[in-house]
Amino acid sequence: MNLDGHFDSFERNPTVYLLKAGVVVAILVAGVATTSWLLGWGAETAQVVREEFGPREALRKYTWLKEAAAQLDKKVADIKIYESRLQTLNDAYPGVPRGKWARDDREQWSVWSSELAGIKASYNQLAAEYNAKMAEVNWSFAEVGKLPPGATTPLPRDYKPYMDK
Repeated sequence: MNLDGHFDSFERNPTVYLLKAGVVVAILVAGVATTSWLLGWGAETAQVVREEFGPREALRKYTWLKEAAAQLDKKVADIKIYESRLQTLNDAYPGVPRGKWARDDREQWSVWSSELAGIKASYNQLAAEYNAKMAEVNWSFAEVGKLPPGATTPLPRDYKPYMDK
């Protein structure tokens, strides 16, 4: 390859060659900057994935869901106990309006009714939180049918219906 012709044209018009070289350098710098920016995004994305879907975080989330499910089951059992207590009091006074019950029985009925309402409200709060978390993509791995065979027991998708009476 003969470079003499190129040197001659450079000597005649160096500005054109310097412009071409400047454009090439600018393209290279832009390419390097773009690549490093994309790699930075890629690294951050990998970090977020690791934080949200990593084994430690999955175990933490699964543990929270298991504990919430156990608490919800306990609340259902407590609700049945309170309903049974209230029914026992009602059965002690068949056909008698509550205003004519013995005072201590009326007071006890009111206390148990209030406690029952509180447990139902607590159940609804925890069920709503459980359902919201299970609907998120980074929590739904624990849903029934999504765990690999042999994995720990899957959890129900949601706890509904809410207690409304």
